[in-house]
Parts: sequence; structure tokens; C-alpha cells
Amino acid sequence: MIRDLFSPGVTELAGNHTDHQNGRVLAAAIDLGLRARFEANGENTVRVRSEGYSPIEISLNQLAVRTAEFGQAQALVRGVLAEFSDLGLHIGGFDATVKGDLPAGAGLSSSAAFSVLIARILNELFNGGQIPPIVLARAAQHAENRHFGKPCGLMGQMVCALGHTVYADFRTRELEPIRADFAAMGLTLCLTDTGGSHAGLDTSYARIPADMTYIANLFDKGVLGDVDPIQFWSRGWDASNRPVRRAMHFFNENERVPRMRDALKAGDANTYIRLMNESGRSSEELLNNIVTSATGDLKLSQGLEQSARLLEGRGAWRVHGGGFAGCVQALMPADYFPTYRQEMDKSFGPGACREIRLI
Repeated sequence: MIRDLFSPGVTELAGNHTDHQNGRVLAAAIDLGLRARFEANGENTVRVRSEGYSPIEISLNQLAVRTAEFGQAQALVRGVLAEFSDLGLHIGGFDATVKGDLPAGAGLSSSAAFSVLIARILNELFNGGQIPPIVLARAAQHAENRHFGKPCGLMGQMVCALGHTVYADFRTRELEPIRADFAAMGLTLCLTDTGGSHAGLDTSYARIPADMTYIANLFDKGVLGDVDPIQFWSRGWDASNRPVRRAMHFFNENERVPRMRDALKAGDANTYIRLMNESGRSSEELLNNIVTSATGDLKLSQGLEQSARLLEGRGAWRVHGGGFAGCVQALMPADYFPTYRQEMDKSFGPGACREIRLI
């Protein structure tokens, strides 16, 4: 019997690069995503066909990590199968066709959406749909970490698996569903894909958690989420030091996330916009995930500068997702969005700017 599933993309609202340090995040599932039609095939093989990608075929007897597959979709399929097997969950052969409107590299957690989709297929076909979403999310995260070679946190996979807006504190394991309605606040949320290349950025991404962990180790902790903020701020840090600046961003952002959550719940547009701009400045000035010497790509920086000119005193703008290339997230009064979109599309191409709707 053929079945259907939808795995949403994710937009990070607050908590830029905090999840991998057991920090706090605010993130939402969106109406863009991946759709699969699938059925069990009674074989020892998983086959996945996706528009625009080479067919994937994985034997259930070959689930070891293959470093040559890092960054490739087949690594995610192999990785999720391996994680299920390691957890003692049931796996089996299936055929799936995947279609979607989720642009790769736009910071919308396309790899998380795909890996969670594979986990949900295995859950539906071979585990009676009984596996909790957080278990599916962790299996998908581990597949990305170990098999795909991406040192990501749990945020994207968790929101994909849950399918709604979530506030999460990874240190305390607090998880709160949030009703987020920007339209009711008179606002439009959008993303502009600036077209920057993500090629050659793996090292730049990996340096962020490495730098933060370095500072955590100075307190004999593994991640910054376990460091007492008072102890951190009591030291006389040299703010010219990159790991120090990134740790400063973490503690500032971690304190800001619950305030953005509260503003969103209260429908307080002015406070949310102010805090979103604070978050964006922190990413630019402290986290430093806008431009990297690895590529010299300035498109993201140009997108942020243009957004500042268009939205100063009117709305908010910030880097979206991992950074260094990709998207600008912006929030503004709904009646101004057509003007903003027109100007951003002039600079970055037709369709570069699009409204994002939360689900």
C-alpha cells in the first residue's frame, strides 16, 4: 500500500548557533518542505528517488559510516537506517519518491527535513508509528553528525519531527509548543536567498562549535550551556579573541531567546522586532558568521546591508541559519513587504525573496 508523508522545513527564529551548546532556541516549522510517496518492497534494499538528484540505493547489510559519502544524500539514508538498527528499532526495505519545494542551502534545514522524512517512513512502515518524535529527531541528528559529516545540533530535526513552532531549552530539556502568528501581529516574515555559495564552508561552520567548546573547557565543561553565566562574565576577557566573542554571543543570545518567546506569545510586535535586531547584530559582531575568508563571498553581507537600509526604523533583519552564505531573514509590517520584496529581487534575482508561513 502506497502512503504519503510531509516533512516541513524549519526557520530559526532565535538562538543562532546555541543548540549545539545545550542552549535555548525558538524555531518554527514552515509550509515549505519535502513530500514522499512510499511503500515497503519486501526486499533488503532501500531505494529513494528525488527530483534533481541521483537515485539512492542502500543495502540493509551495509550501514557502516562511509567518509566518502560525507555531504551526500545517501549518507543520510544510510545513517538513519544505522541509527534505527543501533537503537533496536525495526528497519526494512522500501521504495520512496521524494518531491519538494525546499531550496537546498537556504538555511531551512533541508538535510534535517530529509533525514527526518526517512526516519518517519521507517516508523510508519516497520514500527507501527509508535516512535516518539524526539527519538526520530535524535536518530536524524546522529545520521547527520556521523554519516553526513555535519556537526549540527538538534534544533532542525526536532522541529521537523514535531511540525510546529517550539521553544526549547536543551540543557533543562524544557520543550514548549508556541502559537506563533505573525499575520495576526500585522507582520510578514520572509527570507531572501542571496545566492552565495556554501561550497568550502564546512570548516567555517565547524569552527563555531569548536570555539565555543574551547571556552567551555576552560570551566571544565563540555558545552557553554553547562557554564554558569555569572562565572563567565566575571572573567576579564579579551574581546578581540574570536572564541571569546562567540561565547559572548552564546550567553547574550541564550538570555534573549525566552524574551523573544514571550513577545511572540503576547503578540508584542515592537518588542519582538527590537530583540530580533539585537540577535542579528550579535550574530554579525560577536558570532562573526557573515563573511569568511574561505570564500570571500560578500552576498550575504550585501543582503544584510540592503535590508538595513530598507527596514531601519520599520522592521527587523538578521542572518538566517548557519551563516557565511545563504539567507537574510526579515520581519516587517505586511503592507511594506511588496516594496521590500521588489527591492531584494532586483538585487538578488526574481523570486529570491519569499514570504515564509509558519505551520
